[in-house]
Amino acid sequence: MYITSESVKVGHPDMVCDAIAANIIAEILSEEKKIGMTIDDMPHCGLEVFLGKGLCVIGGEVATRSYVDIEKVTRKTVLSLGYRDSAVGLNGSSMGILNAMIPQSPDINIGTRAGLGKHQEIGAGDQGIIYGFACDETPELLPLPYVLGNRLMRAFEYCGNPVFAPDGKGQVTVEYDEKMVPVRVATILMSNAVDYRQVPDTFRSTIEHVARDIAMEALQDHVDDKTVFLFNPTGEWQAINSCSAADSGVTGRKLVVQLYGGYPGAQIGGGAVVNKTPEKVDCSATFGTRYVAKNIVAAGLAKKCSVQVAYAIGIAKPISIYVNTFGSGQIADHELADMIAEIFDLTPRGMIENFDLLNSRTYKKIPRTLFMDDFLWEKTDKVEALKTAAGLA
Repeated sequence: MYITSESVKVGHPDMVCDAIAANIIAEILSEEKKIGMTIDDMPHCGLEVFLGKGLCVIGGEVATRSYVDIEKVTRKTVLSLGYRDSAVGLNGSSMGILNAMIPQSPDINIGTRAGLGKHQEIGAGDQGIIYGFACDETPELLPLPYVLGNRLMRAFEYCGNPVFAPDGKGQVTVEYDEKMVPVRVATILMSNAVDYRQVPDTFRSTIEHVARDIAMEALQDHVDDKTVFLFNPTGEWQAINSCSAADSGVTGRKLVVQLYGGYPGAQIGGGAVVNKTPEKVDCSATFGTRYVAKNIVAAGLAKKCSVQVAYAIGIAKPISIYVNTFGSGQIADHELADMIAEIFDLTPRGMIENFDLLNSRTYKKIPRTLFMDDFLWEKTDKVEALKTAAGLA
């Protein structure tokens, strides 16, 4: 049995759009903090970014008391990702920028502000279904193909070799045994734009070998002499034909990649994550449900766990909680769902406070990886509470 996960570098055009949106929100949060922001008067943002052929269009809805130079933040973000010359597909200094942002609808605003609206609370910023997932395949309690795919991308981002331009993506295929235990990496696929200005003529034939060394070093604990490595399988990918010079980018289009890498059983729901402030449950509950699922697996109550929550706009608590442990649970799934409702605070206010989601530094980090970092939603501090509730303490 083989399972594959896809991953992309932060220089991929879709991820560039995510980074622009996240950095705009981070800057708004920073400016709001200077004027005494609290959770009750926090800004509300839902941004969409489109990137194509050197033009960046930023739209969406914002409610804020602060001023942010959108063009400055956008250019700084793009330049920080390595796009400083059109020869690598995009130039942050000369790209076109169109700002089409508008104020947030007052009808939405009243449902997400304390003391306003029908329920007088910080309600969910929209309706929606959101999933969280965890499994015991890795120390991170994430699927191995997903972890390795992310590790592969970070290796190419941080390798320091200018031959490899910012735009790139890949896949990792893991072989599983008959008990669905991961055994080895069967195939590594890495596609990366090549900046031939950095490549001496005598070096051209060795680019694939250099890429292979980076990949094998990054995944060394899981590869063997039978692991197949594929690099730029079309035969060519010139940096001048990368990023927005060749492909458009849109916020949220890499949701499957960001949310568990397409691992079977790890569903996704709701909408894009990093382009919204956390009263929007597409953002906060993505982290909240991951936190729940991870703690359930860390507590030994399941080997694999998917958690679905649903919200109604303007209402704080989830209107439903569903758990699927794929037959691996120590107690019934419906009992776990009841425990979640008692132990975890999945209201927007609760998740914002517990995960420090008004911290601008958090927003700047999450486009690279939603998990696998020192984020507060990656903690396993509810293990003992879960064991006690399950009668296993």
